[in-house]
Amino acid sequence: MKKYLAEMLGTMVLVLMGCGAAVSLGCDNGNAATVVGTALAFGLAVLAMAYTIGGISGCHINPAITLGVFLSGRMSGKDAGMYMLFQVIGGIIGAAILWCITTGAGIESSLGANDLQAYGDGHISVLGGVLAELFFTCVFVFVVLGATAKTNGATNNFAGIAIGLSLVLVHLCCIRYTGTSVNPARSIGPALFAGGSALTNLWIFIVAPLAGGALAAVLWRVLQPDGK
Repeated sequence: MKKYLAEMLGTMVLVLMGCGAAVSLGCDNGNAATVVGTALAFGLAVLAMAYTIGGISGCHINPAITLGVFLSGRMSGKDAGMYMLFQVIGGIIGAAILWCITTGAGIESSLGANDLQAYGDGHISVLGGVLAELFFTCVFVFVVLGATAKTNGATNNFAGIAIGLSLVLVHLCCIRYTGTSVNPARSIGPALFAGGSALTNLWIFIVAPLAGGALAAVLWRVLQPDGK
């Protein structure tokens, strides 16, 4: 049970700190400084949690990572299901705390929720959003699987750094299109409180990241080195 609670708390921190930074900085695609600040917040939150709860649960704090780990044969189906459940609960708790802090203050109503972003005179298409979330999640989960592999002794002690920095990179590339989810639990909580198009388009940020995590697992199983 401790590892499930660790996943819940870790995901809560990720949403509270990452989305909280987006709210505090007023993350705007037209303002590079706010994008960089938000990207760093998400990466640093993962980095901090990796070295806090990594020894308890592995610090997935992301259903896409959990799916990738499961499909790679590193955890049971029961644990995978419970991880995902507690991650979503943690994401909702994190969003609820952020909502309680900001509600009535006129600071931000979207709570950093993911959505198809404005681009030119229109918005990123549904297909564009799906592809962005699928491929950027695939890259992120692929890094996680490689950095935490038992055969990768060279980076195991620094896996948290590699994972945190890769999440910063993914955010820098993807915020312009979808606000960057690559994590269904990160998207569900804020969308429930924000409503509107964020809730309508929530399926994109559940289906595409999970598909990306599954694709990463397939790629890793093909490329992973033989164990000793």
